[in-house]
Amino acid sequence: MIKKALVVGGSNGIGLAIALELLRQGAKVTVVDRVAPDAAACAMADSLSFRQENLLNDDVSFLEEYKDIDMLMITAGFGRVAKFETIVPAEIGNSFQVNTVSLFKIIRFYYDRMLGDDDFYCGVMGSIAGLVSSPLFALYGATKAAVCNGVESLNVELEKAGSKNRILNVSPGSIKGTRFNGGSNDLNETELLAREIVGRIIRRETLFIPRYEETFKGVIDSYREDPHAYGLHSYEYKCQSGRFNNRPQLKIGYMSGTFDLFHIGHLNLIRRAKQCCDWLVVGVHADASHKGKETFIPLHERMEIVRSIKYVDQVILSEREDSDVYFKGRVKYDFLFVGSDYKGTERFNRYERLFENTGVKIIYFPYTEGTSSTQLRKVISK
Repeated sequence: MIKKALVVGGSNGIGLAIALELLRQGAKVTVVDRVAPDAAACAMADSLSFRQENLLNDDVSFLEEYKDIDMLMITAGFGRVAKFETIVPAEIGNSFQVNTVSLFKIIRFYYDRMLGDDDFYCGVMGSIAGLVSSPLFALYGATKAAVCNGVESLNVELEKAGSKNRILNVSPGSIKGTRFNGGSNDLNETELLAREIVGRIIRRETLFIPRYEETFKGVIDSYREDPHAYGLHSYEYKCQSGRFNNRPQLKIGYMSGTFDLFHIGHLNLIRRAKQCCDWLVVGVHADASHKGKETFIPLHERMEIVRSIKYVDQVILSEREDSDVYFKGRVKYDFLFVGSDYKGTERFNRYERLFENTGVKIIYFPYTEGTSSTQLRKVISK
């Protein structure tokens, strides 16, 4: 029935299980995610088409390549159980961007299809935290409350427009067999749920709360009866559960460069770096003396150019060594990004030894064809 499907956030957990279920039903499936599906977790992963995108980039123009799908499932999202004072400001914007803003932008891209006469199947991942108050999960709950309310309202609009298509809001509590809240992928735990979700999407249902009768009907009734008492109970329950995660959910990336005579090659590297992290810090070199070259653009102008790029979250004056930025405590990054021409050099072999026990991963990006600083310098020199 479903011919072509797009699963946004389908590289692990319930998203991966849904992608595999759609494959079993004969659909062609493309997974959109920041990381590729885990081949070790799924024997069919090599049958999936994969598109690397980071929803933090606030750019859904890539959907132009997938106009002909007839099924959309959005499972991308993240959150952590923690006191609000441990949430860093960057998490707030990132949470709403991924969990809510990008979701509605993607739905809007396909909304005209939903209004049309042809079948278009759609599901999104809400949360029980979006249907009741959820202290110690406040930020995540707020992002999901917007999703739940918005989807409920859109389904009324679709009905009044005479459309047969609907959006299924899947609002679970915790799901076993996913990486959410520190778990791990186990397709044996998620296969049956994925099958049920796909079936309900095909039947054009609008709300599905897994384990509703046995668990969540009582939860929702309790909340509606006395929201304040429910909130206090929820707070205590989470405190006793031991699920607190006080570490900010940010994968920080760092790259450095002179960025003199800024061109498309620089932009491509920065764009690719942001696809791999949540917060991208870019260090700008004071000059190009380390390469034996002169710079044409003053430092403050180069920093301002880089700062204005939408993929960049923070700009700093670089250290002479990228490793010093980390070990001096200026930026405790998770990823160090660099061009592939540095791989195997004495400097980066040394970096790999330095970072061996830190958890930092060095990612080498191949340079793309196009304009280069060397070409521009030759033109200027002439």
